Amino acid sequence: MTEDLTPAEAYAAALARNAERATALAPFREMYDFDLDPFQIEACKALEAGKGVLVAAPTGSGKTIVGEFAVHLALTQGRKCFYTTPIKALSNQKYADLVKRYGADKVGLLTGDNSVNGDAPIVVMTTEVLRNMLYAGSQALSGLGYVVMDEVHYLSDRFRGAVWEEVIIHLPESVTLVSLSATVSNAEEFGDWLDTVRGDTEVIVSESRPVPLWQHVLAGRRMYDLFEEETDHGGRGASRREVNPDLLRLARTENTRTYNPRDRRRGKMVREADRERERRQRSRIWTPGRPEVIDRLDAEGLLPAITFIFSRAGCEAAVQQCLYAGLRLNDDDARQRVREIVEERTASIPAEDLHVLGYYEWLEALERGIAAHHAGMLPTFKEVVEELFVRGLVKAVFATETLALGINMPARSVVLEKLVKWNGEQHADITPGEYTQLTGRAGRRGIDVEGHAVVLWQRGLDPGHLAGLAGTRTYPLRSSFKPSYNMAVNLVDQFGRHRSRELLETSFAQFQADRSVVGISRQVQKNEEGLEGYREGMTCHLGDFEEYALLRRDLKDRETELAKQGAAQRRAQAASSLEKLKPGDVIHVPTGKFAGLALVLDPGIPAGRTNGHRGFEHHDGPRPLVLTAERQVKRLASIDFPVPVEALERMRIPKSFNPRSPQSRRDLASALRSKAGHINPDRHRKNRSAAADDREIARLRTAIRAHPCHGCDEREDHARWAERYHRLQRDTRQLERRIEGRTNTIARTFDRIVALLTELDYLRGDEVTDNGKRLARLYGELDLLASECLRDRVWEGLTPPELAACVSALVYESRQADDAVAPKLPTGNAKAALGEMVRIWGRLDALEEEFKINQAEGVGQREPDLGFAWAAYQWASDNSLDQVLREAEMPAGDFVRWCKQVIDVLGQIAAAAPKENSTVAKNARKAVDSLLRGVVAYSSVC
Repeated sequence: MTEDLTPAEAYAAALARNAERATALAPFREMYDFDLDPFQIEACKALEAGKGVLVAAPTGSGKTIVGEFAVHLALTQGRKCFYTTPIKALSNQKYADLVKRYGADKVGLLTGDNSVNGDAPIVVMTTEVLRNMLYAGSQALSGLGYVVMDEVHYLSDRFRGAVWEEVIIHLPESVTLVSLSATVSNAEEFGDWLDTVRGDTEVIVSESRPVPLWQHVLAGRRMYDLFEEETDHGGRGASRREVNPDLLRLARTENTRTYNPRDRRRGKMVREADRERERRQRSRIWTPGRPEVIDRLDAEGLLPAITFIFSRAGCEAAVQQCLYAGLRLNDDDARQRVREIVEERTASIPAEDLHVLGYYEWLEALERGIAAHHAGMLPTFKEVVEELFVRGLVKAVFATETLALGINMPARSVVLEKLVKWNGEQHADITPGEYTQLTGRAGRRGIDVEGHAVVLWQRGLDPGHLAGLAGTRTYPLRSSFKPSYNMAVNLVDQFGRHRSRELLETSFAQFQADRSVVGISRQVQKNEEGLEGYREGMTCHLGDFEEYALLRRDLKDRETELAKQGAAQRRAQAASSLEKLKPGDVIHVPTGKFAGLALVLDPGIPAGRTNGHRGFEHHDGPRPLVLTAERQVKRLASIDFPVPVEALERMRIPKSFNPRSPQSRRDLASALRSKAGHINPDRHRKNRSAAADDREIARLRTAIRAHPCHGCDEREDHARWAERYHRLQRDTRQLERRIEGRTNTIARTFDRIVALLTELDYLRGDEVTDNGKRLARLYGELDLLASECLRDRVWEGLTPPELAACVSALVYESRQADDAVAPKLPTGNAKAALGEMVRIWGRLDALEEEFKINQAEGVGQREPDLGFAWAAYQWASDNSLDQVLREAEMPAGDFVRWCKQVIDVLGQIAAAAPKENSTVAKNARKAVDSLLRGVVAYSSVC
């Protein structure tokens, strides 16, 4: 209301408007057809004022606007901006967006797969590419003014998170950092650290979603709201969310005991009327099928939808189920547009490969508006699905959780089939953070008035637990930073050992560890006060009760020690008996999931380590591969044999037996039951306890009886106080060790790595040797193993396909369990070289153990995995895609991804290998050319 302003106020308002028009933000805001949110404006103003920013906001809230403003500022100021992302798909998507706005001449792309216009003022890249640039001192860093780190919360990723911290620590001071994160509960703590290492950083947190999210549970034919809104509690006018009482009643009904005909009520069978009532109640509760869910969402106007299924096979099966059910979500016009787009995007794929890739089945589903999206798909196929979904031509996508990682695919609804997922080690409940990330896709800004998250009813679902997941909006950001061999030589080369140590001490990991020490120190002080009180409580007038309590504790410890020794002896006897087993032996597995009759197919590997990980004792010793009487082929562990085992019978294993064939397993298991099903195994007799004849135990018992406090009437009261004193004292010492352990933890790990590298002649004090300079060019989990293979000339004389096979062992990690059959390998020189690589790893593994470098803490070299060697060899040898995928038994997307990772490492090896008297560099480049063909070579740039 300008007419209500005084002349002075009107003049001041005019000045403010003119000042705003003079900023870089004003023309930037005009680029959008919507007004910016307050948190976006606040962050942009901080950036223009020369500050770094950390923006923490929900998925889909538009925090990338702040990153785009950094791009705008860089172009306005004539400086460079690097826009980093955690995954290549997100890099490709952001590249396409920026090209559309600024033109291809001003935007570049650098990922492991693509290098496009790398000298442009704006370059989109994966975070690892920027890390490598910093260590190499790349000329591309000249003139760099801004770095945008999208999805910066990725630094908590235990496999790759360290890269984010490396970049943040090593970026030149003149670079302004823009950090974009999901909502995390400790944004202020992260901001404090950024303030420490990067200078003035503004923390902007927004927890409000731009599109409201409604939570539902779909059970049978009914969709329940998860919450019911209640207001005016106690006349205060307050509002809170309560779990829907209908859902709670449903859960109680579902969890009541099902009818059992043996149940009795007052001596009679349960009445038919009661059974009928129970049947009626239960008839309303079931988990709807996948086609039924999509049909229901379509009827309610809740499409497009993303259904998260934590399984690739489950995603593909869901698409097939929808096709068999006759679902059609597109009309004829939409079908035609889908076909045109798909044919245009896949025109470069050879016709002979289309059938192998399942193209025609995939196209049929797309034409109906249905698709899967997971890492096992060909990258081109995934990008087509993303494009069609954004255009509204695909309305139902079945996806694994990888889709939630930043790719711009918002939907009206998100469906979660289950609240449990496989985390690589076990089935575990999804966390509040994962739930927030997944459901954050629901609700398209500017399109939908509200978004919907739908959880399918499953037996045992707890509405209260689900409400807890839905009600927890944030999760803490935890550093996963660990020094590596490559990092160590690069740091020492640039800064020397002392300065490198100081730099590592500035990591977010150490920052968090130092902060946690404050709380532990307070607890130690409280414990010391408590110890004084317990000491008074155990005072005895007859003598020194602390001395008496120590005797009792020594007796208990000695008895426990002897019991452990007995258990260890039994384990040793069991391991010794396992070493005597031969293929064809029929045994009785005494305990565990596969207890019962079994036939030994392979006695297993004597006393080794599984997959290079130390610290898992039950993996030590022989691990026989057996066929159980129930037709299962499993590799057992020593934990399944607490007592010795012996052969009950012998059987011949047919040469034609194939453990992967259900028919073979069924036939042999039937023969096993016929041959030995009647045999009862001998029970293992227990030996006399060692404690009965132990002199130390006898001495301690005599000393206890002779002590003055033994005759005290209040002895047991004093003993209880003494036990509390002992427990609290033990806890206090543990806390003190934690304080000691958390101080300089990163630096101590760095010192151990440097010591090992010095032992191997990669470092000499502050000097990086020629070996070290080679290691500095090798990035990856097995950097040191690759360097040692180059030093020992393991790969000399190999053909390009053989070299590709060997290098695949440095990057590949099998998704199968460790009881899978041995992988097929190339013969000749390649097989010998792979064997030598495993031997070198064994030497490094022993050296790491000597220098206390622990793989369980995320530091060190895992065992090379040979599972992709045959596929890499076949593809580099110019075999057809059909043959390679059939023999590898691997989805096309996985095959392409592993090939590209092999290509990346081959490029590093070509750069690091000796240039004289060596064929490795030349053959590495030839291997890259051999691998980079067909499906692997298709450009993934939009």
